[in-house]
Amino acid sequence: MVLPLAVTDTGDLARLNKLFGAMWSIKRAVQRDARAKVDAYWAAYHERNEQGAKAVQQRLGLSREALERCAYAHLEGSGHLKHHTSKALAMHMADEVWNGVHRHLFPDATGHRFGRPKTGRWYDFTRIPGRARSHTTANKWETFRLVGTLHGHAMAYTDGGQHEVQQLRRMPKPAVAAGTVPTGKVTASGKPRMRKATWWDHAGPLAVVFAGGPGSARGDLVLPVRIPQGPGQRARVEHFLASPGRWHKVDLVRRRKPGAWGGWVYEAHLMILGPGHASPAVAQMRQRAVALDRICGVDGNVSNLSIVSFPAGLAPAEGAPASTEITLTDAERARLEKEAKKRRGRARALERSRRATNTAQYGLSKKQTRRAERRAAKGLRDKTVTVPGGARAARADGVPKQAFRRDRLSEGYRRLRARQAEASASAAEHRRHRARAVAREIIAAHGVNLTVEDCDIRTWYRLWGKRLSQTTPGMLIAALDQECRAAGGRLVRASTWSTALSQHCLCGERVKKTLRDREHKCVACGLVGKRDLVSAALAAFVRLTDVDDPKTAYLDTAMSRHAQIMYGQGLEEALRESTTPSPKPVRRPGRVAVPHQRETTAHRTAARRPRATPDEPRPVRDHAGKPGRRPGCDPLFTLW
Repeated sequence: MVLPLAVTDTGDLARLNKLFGAMWSIKRAVQRDARAKVDAYWAAYHERNEQGAKAVQQRLGLSREALERCAYAHLEGSGHLKHHTSKALAMHMADEVWNGVHRHLFPDATGHRFGRPKTGRWYDFTRIPGRARSHTTANKWETFRLVGTLHGHAMAYTDGGQHEVQQLRRMPKPAVAAGTVPTGKVTASGKPRMRKATWWDHAGPLAVVFAGGPGSARGDLVLPVRIPQGPGQRARVEHFLASPGRWHKVDLVRRRKPGAWGGWVYEAHLMILGPGHASPAVAQMRQRAVALDRICGVDGNVSNLSIVSFPAGLAPAEGAPASTEITLTDAERARLEKEAKKRRGRARALERSRRATNTAQYGLSKKQTRRAERRAAKGLRDKTVTVPGGARAARADGVPKQAFRRDRLSEGYRRLRARQAEASASAAEHRRHRARAVAREIIAAHGVNLTVEDCDIRTWYRLWGKRLSQTTPGMLIAALDQECRAAGGRLVRASTWSTALSQHCLCGERVKKTLRDREHKCVACGLVGKRDLVSAALAAFVRLTDVDDPKTAYLDTAMSRHAQIMYGQGLEEALRESTTPSPKPVRRPGRVAVPHQRETTAHRTAARRPRATPDEPRPVRDHAGKPGRRPGCDPLFTLW
């Protein structure tokens, strides 16, 4: 769960900035050490053949413990890093670096390795991993830890449950309660032993604490937590925060935001011991999907996603074939064009700013050169060009004389670049949300057992990159895989070499088609339909000898022919157009973002909140005109 941190104190912001700077220095140093060790490992070819790879790794220090010792050495060798971070955080950062090195040295289950470890950038460093809580030893949580209780947070920001939650913009930092608490032991005289209260005894508002670090002389770093309080958030908040015994790990994360002080906002990512939260509507939808006994095929395309399903028994009494096409509507295309126009405008503004700040690195454009020649012919003085429009100064081989990373950047350029990064992150999150919503609607209509062709969508970007960035078929298929697994099913991948779904018909005949041919016409059986829907229907009859190996897939033409005979005209209608209602639109504040259908007046009317009738009781309000608390109401309920 993502918990926003209400960090408004300038001292805390400065400490956070120095903490991220120190951790970035340690990570970069360990990454450079790891890269040098990896290069030496691959260079020792004869030594690996003679003594073995394990002996070479041990000599070079390519292990988790060796990288942790490197991090300790960098921390101890520097004089200033010890004032901002701790050895525990340095150890966790070395473990993060080792994970990348491990993926590079050792192949995964498919036999692939990751690339050579590289040193990242400062702006890409956004996460400081924390240590997991010990559930066997009491009060052992060394780095970032979440303190407080949800009930205490509700009592603090609702004035004891008297009104709705009021989490101020500048939330006060909670403090440890003064006094002593019993230890659970008794003295020789029979009196209970007491100790000073600590953060483990804090039961007030929620906060993230970094205690015991090098900055403990200035006090613990306490960051107030702002819990979500929007509509429908109560069940989700209680799932993650109601049981402190399930809290397992807290990572400190920062996110770019130009309007914030310093350009960053900070969050705490909480991990709990247990399953994730699913709303009642999503759980009910998954239950309905599990109850469907259907076989389903999926065909991913550049411009759409086609799904066709049949009853598992292939009997007309059990149901009819269903088909769905996921395409972009006019409203969705208009929204994407608007966002692309804004993105192009930001890119042009960034280029103008870079050229204006580094005029010596760019030449004059043809228009600017002709104007300079005309002024020189008339005897006028040269006009200063603030934004040169020509090519960048380069060598004979085309390499720029000065690297782009050495250019001077204005403050406006940095702000505009941050706004561009924020807009890109927001658009990516919207695409992921849209993919999850569409995947849930698909499994609710077609079941949780799907088959799709095993295609490498990365190769499609060489020809249709712009279109793929709009439709995102890979993201939709990945979301389908996640939803199928969450509901107890599976998305099976079949090889295109052994099946060739787009080149076959349901009757078993081979019908050759080029990429330009978007309609399927079979001369043998007379079947006519959309090419993508026919491929999706054939995918439902793909069988695999080993479900984990796509190469063992083959097409069961006998079953596909049997389904064609059993359903006849109903199947042809399903292959000509979609027979299921389009998934629900994904709305965004202030705009219409409909992925699959246009929003009509009936949709807008149905989406409005129904007005209260005269028979309904009005909400109780206090003397200030604000909603108050009903007698006997749960104080925590006023949070939402």
